[in-house]
Amino acid sequence: MKNKQTTKKKHPFNLNKEGLIKYFLLAVFTALLNIPVIWGKDLSLELISGTSCIVALLLVIMYKDFIRYRPEIKKDYKMLILIGTLLAGNLLIGRTFYFLLEGFSLMVDAIDPALIVYAVPLATGAMLAALLIDIHTAIVFTVITSLISGLWLNSPLYSIFVFAAGLTGAFGVISCRKRSAIWRAGFYVSLICVFTALIITLYRGDLLTVASLLAASSAFVNGIIVVTLVSALLPLFEYFFKLTTDISLLELLDLNQPLMRDLLVEAPGTYHHSIIVGNLAEAAAEAVGVNPLQARVSAYYHDIGKIKMPDYFIENQIASVSRHDDLAPRMSSLILLSHVKEGVELAKKHNLPPEITDIIQQHHGTSVQTFFYQKAKEQQDNVTLLREEDFRYPGPKPQTRVAALVLMADAVEAASRVLTDTSPARVSLLVDKIINHCIIDGQLDNCELTLKDLREIKTHFVYLLTSMYHKRINYPGFDMENEDTDKKPAKASTPQ
Repeated sequence: MKNKQTTKKKHPFNLNKEGLIKYFLLAVFTALLNIPVIWGKDLSLELISGTSCIVALLLVIMYKDFIRYRPEIKKDYKMLILIGTLLAGNLLIGRTFYFLLEGFSLMVDAIDPALIVYAVPLATGAMLAALLIDIHTAIVFTVITSLISGLWLNSPLYSIFVFAAGLTGAFGVISCRKRSAIWRAGFYVSLICVFTALIITLYRGDLLTVASLLAASSAFVNGIIVVTLVSALLPLFEYFFKLTTDISLLELLDLNQPLMRDLLVEAPGTYHHSIIVGNLAEAAAEAVGVNPLQARVSAYYHDIGKIKMPDYFIENQIASVSRHDDLAPRMSSLILLSHVKEGVELAKKHNLPPEITDIIQQHHGTSVQTFFYQKAKEQQDNVTLLREEDFRYPGPKPQTRVAALVLMADAVEAASRVLTDTSPARVSLLVDKIINHCIIDGQLDNCELTLKDLREIKTHFVYLLTSMYHKRINYPGFDMENEDTDKKPAKASTPQ
């Protein structure tokens, strides 16, 4: 008798746990987005239901677009909540501003409330989306915001105004490296808002009237309010959603940070090594299209665990006798392995971003400590069981392209220190050997680097390392190799 295989049918409405969460979030944000649309209007069942259907449709379209280019968002509820919070919060703040400005205009009784709407800072959400997520999200965000704002005022012209302001703000903060760049973007928003408001007044036939002057003034204030709100809200979103922007990364790049000062004092060799790894990783990141700032910062902090026991790492050893000479290979391996764990603990203690902490944990992957493994094999007896796994780092393997760049830059820089022949051909051969070993060992299996990316990485590594090991002329009086030790050193001026 044949066993019948029963297949579980998928419910058309996907009523599993994940589906219920998504429908719940859709209902919550639909309700929140209804508030600015129906605020101040005569409520009716038709108005509420119609608005809800339109808003829900727009949210579903936005969600479908997100999962098309970022499939991981299906299970990343934090990102869904962030986007929904930005969208609902942006419109609610905008509606509140309009309510206050409308009350002010009625109190003054000299300003048309219809002109005050140009000062409503709806570009705030688009700028925050670009800073916190990416530009694609900001563009879709701007489209949805402009459509709902047009529904709010029953004005397609206002949708155009919001769309132009939002896109200007979003593109103005691409690759934002300084907080002053936010103010520059706000100035651009002001200019575009003024230009768009004048075009709308021209369309309405009010260009050569006082209305155009009031509209332009309100529009210019828009950019100032936007940049003020973005500057105030950005740190809050970074804190509550545990996000890292380029601005936060720049603050970590400051070499006066406590961890970097400790690294310089306790492990100066590691500090110098980390700076060079940062240069290599940043150059490679630019070549393969990932965040070069994140690559540099990750490289700066990747070896902070060596602060705990700096003398056990060769770059910090001054004496000719190594501390590992009197240790068993397994014990030496454990000490070296521990710097990854110590680094992760220090990163969490000093509240480094999760992206940096992950790279600290992954910067060796599951690679083998070849030197101590070979030394253990040479000393192996017939009793002790020797396993290669005991000399591997715990991992995990690099999960992102930035983590893979730091791993390769770290290995290449360390290996280049033993070169006696630093000619371009010899450096190129070394880089090829190191990267090929990473591929064969499976360290790059999970990071989505292409063969073209690897070729670009090799090229940039070779160029930078060759430039670092360039030759210099011998200054008169400072040729230490040919100097007779029995003679006193010749007097010479300090070389420039």
